[in-house]
Amino acid sequence: MRLGQHFLMDRAAIMRIASYADLQPQDRVLEIGPGSGNLTEVLASRAGCVYAIEIDPDLAAQLSGRFSNVQVINEDALKVELPNYNKIVSNLPYQISSRITYRLLSRPFETAVLMYQWEFAKRLAAGVGSGEYGRLAMAVGFFCRIEILEKVSKMAFRPVPQVDSAIVRLQPRSDRPEADPADFMRLAEGLFNNRRKKVKKGLAALGAGRRAMAELDAALLERRPEDLSPDEAASLVWAISRKPGSGTLK
Repeated sequence: MRLGQHFLMDRAAIMRIASYADLQPQDRVLEIGPGSGNLTEVLASRAGCVYAIEIDPDLAAQLSGRFSNVQVINEDALKVELPNYNKIVSNLPYQISSRITYRLLSRPFETAVLMYQWEFAKRLAAGVGSGEYGRLAMAVGFFCRIEILEKVSKMAFRPVPQVDSAIVRLQPRSDRPEADPADFMRLAEGLFNNRRKKVKKGLAALGAGRRAMAELDAALLERRPEDLSPDEAASLVWAISRKPGSGTLK
C-alpha cells in the first residue's frame, strides 16, 4: 500500500480490539488511519465521539458523513493538531509506527489499544538487557504499562501484509518517576545513539557536565544504555535538563 495501510477485515478481531478499550458512551476516541472504516464503525457504535485522522483524501471522503458521531480529519497524523480525546484505538499504518507512538506518548490519554507489526510490538515490550531493548522500549516503559494482548494473523488483512500483527494496550503509569517528558525522550534518544558506549559517554554527548555527573549514581554511569531500566534512566534526566532552576550543574 502506498501509505503503509493494510485494512483489517477480520470482524472478530475488530470486535476484540474495541472490547479491549472498554469503550463507554462518554469516551472520545482517536483513530489514526481508519482506511475503509471497518474499525471506525464499531468504535462509533460504542463511543460518544470518534476523531478519525486519514491522510488519504479518497478514503477520507468515503468515510465522511457515514457516521453521525465521527469527525473525519483529512490530515497527516504526524503533523496535525490533535483533538481532545481520552482513548486511542487504531490499526496504525506500519510506516509511521515509531513516529506516531512517540507523538502519542507525549500527550495525556487514559488507554490506547493499537495494532502494530508483530516484530515492532516485541520491540515495544522488550525487557531491559534483551537484544530488542532500545530507545522505543525505554520510552514506552517510562510512560506506560504495556501488554501484548494477542497476535493477529496477516491473513486478517487486505491486502495481505508480509508479517503478522499484534494488538497492544498501553496504559499510562500512575507511579511514573518525576522527570520532564521532553528531556526524558531526548535522553533516551541520546543514549541509544551511543548504545555501544557507557552511559556516562552518552550523557556527556548530551551536554551533562562533570559536576552534574559526579552527583549521579556512579554504577549507572558505567552501564550501557540497554542495561538501564526506564526508571533508572529517569534518575539521570536532571543532569541534561535545559529548564532554568533544574539544579543542573555544568
